Amino acid sequence: MAGAAGPGTGPVAAGGDGDDSLYPIAVLIDELRNEDVQLRLNSIKKLSTIALALGVERTRTELLPFLTDTIYDEDEVLLALAEQLGNFTGLVGGPDFAHCLLPPLESLATVEETVVRDKAVESLRQISQEHTPIALEAHFVPLVKRLASGDWFTSRTSACGLFSVCYPRASNAVKAEIRQHFRSLCSDDTPMVRRAAASKLGEFAKVLELDSVKSEIVPLFTNLASDEQDSVRLLAVEACVSIAQLLSQEDLEALVMPTLRQAAEDKSWRVRYMVADKFSELQKAVGPKITLNDLIPAFQNLLKDCEAEVRAAAAHKVKELCENLPPEGRETIIMNQILPFIKELVSDTNQHVKSALASVIMGLSTILGKENTIEHLLPLFLAQLKDECPEVRLNIISNLDCVNEVIGIRQLSQSLLPAIVELAEDAKWRVRLAIIEYMPLLAGQLGVQFFDEKLNSLCMAWLVDHVYAIREAATNNLMKLVKKFGTEWAQNTIVPKVLVMASDPNYLHRMTTLFCINALSEACGQEITTKQMLPIVLKMAGDQVANVRFNVAKSLQKIGPILDTDALQEEVKPILQKLGQDEDVDVKYFAQEALSVLALA
Repeated sequence: MAGAAGPGTGPVAAGGDGDDSLYPIAVLIDELRNEDVQLRLNSIKKLSTIALALGVERTRTELLPFLTDTIYDEDEVLLALAEQLGNFTGLVGGPDFAHCLLPPLESLATVEETVVRDKAVESLRQISQEHTPIALEAHFVPLVKRLASGDWFTSRTSACGLFSVCYPRASNAVKAEIRQHFRSLCSDDTPMVRRAAASKLGEFAKVLELDSVKSEIVPLFTNLASDEQDSVRLLAVEACVSIAQLLSQEDLEALVMPTLRQAAEDKSWRVRYMVADKFSELQKAVGPKITLNDLIPAFQNLLKDCEAEVRAAAAHKVKELCENLPPEGRETIIMNQILPFIKELVSDTNQHVKSALASVIMGLSTILGKENTIEHLLPLFLAQLKDECPEVRLNIISNLDCVNEVIGIRQLSQSLLPAIVELAEDAKWRVRLAIIEYMPLLAGQLGVQFFDEKLNSLCMAWLVDHVYAIREAATNNLMKLVKKFGTEWAQNTIVPKVLVMASDPNYLHRMTTLFCINALSEACGQEITTKQMLPIVLKMAGDQVANVRFNVAKSLQKIGPILDTDALQEEVKPILQKLGQDEDVDVKYFAQEALSVLALA
């Protein structure tokens, strides 16, 4: 068979001429025509296997024409096909025949569904690398031109992603044509096409000669940055980063900066947001001089923008902006030109803005040094620690270590610790939970003596909290603290307090004792577990509440591997056997499970 086969005829009927080698393609075609989408999808995913069975020649002459003719399927099938074809070069005979894959991918690059088009473009980009320069001009460049001048916007948007891969290896005459096509797409009537062109402008600029960047790309950038659609203008901001990296300071100032200044004050908040979001990259691309003259005033405006999203995006970049400033004069610039705006944001009306600032503000202490941190930043940290929004408080606590490095523990404890204690006793349990999770971090920063004085009582109070999630987190917290401070500290400070709870009138607190023993036994080791914890667990086996008794069985199973054989046989086994005869079905079950796991049955 030669040529393409439509779904009605099919290239081959199964076993039609008695040639078994045709069977795989026949099965594929049958499945491709099947009403079940899943079957069609499966057959597409098996394309490489089928191509291998057919061999390279028949894959080129039968399979590919058939696939090209049957592109009218569900999007998920087309997506799978576009992905498969990207890895097909070897199956059609290698780079010399890579152009055979272009027709089906060209069709896929024009379909309505964006995801399919994007995948087809990705595969085409991959295959373009496998073309020789001659094949590229003979087959690939004509495909790009056809897509670029297609009637439907879908093909023109796909073309935008292909210019940069074929440009570097094309001859000068063809390069001029490629640039011409790209120019016309940048001024296309359809916003979607201009958007696609704007998104690829930076990528295309990187492969062009410098003269062409100045004479052609910069005017395109200027036009796109003043497009009537804000979705196009914001993509031009992204391209600005790539273009700025290619130009000298002089050219930057003359050709790019007027447009960038305009973007930072754009009437659409989305464009201003994009400037804020890309600020660090822009700052690195334009260099220190332009940053001081142009970007810092623009950044000040973004920090006090009327839209919260823009202020939040700018707040996120505060630390990076300050780090990227030249060391000489950095402190003065931050203190005079950035800090006044940061102070305003600490009491912003929008919690996302405050939260964004809180996530980075602590990092300024290492840049500004001890005196400035104590005088100017500490009051801001305190205000944020007392903020009504939990996320703001959390972001401050999680970054305390970098402030501690700068100002020292004493100063930190006098200023910030009272606020942390206040949070630890907050009425909202999620706030308390967040503080617990940061306790090991705080403990490591503050040291054992300070911790025992100020925070130990809090950690014990959480063990009897009325919310289970807090009690559970407090138990895990103790284990982490023991790993940090050592077994001797545990034996003297923690274990006695935990064991006292075993005789608490509230059964939930008695159960917490068991949970603590489970967590602490491994960290404390055999001696402390056997001498101090085991007797308490065994005593609790006689508790009136079944929930406590079955947790005793679970605890014995957990701490069993830490105990020596004598303790297991003489003390643990009799208790578990007794619990195995308990009237409560759960107690029985967990006791028998513990016996079998500990191999005592």
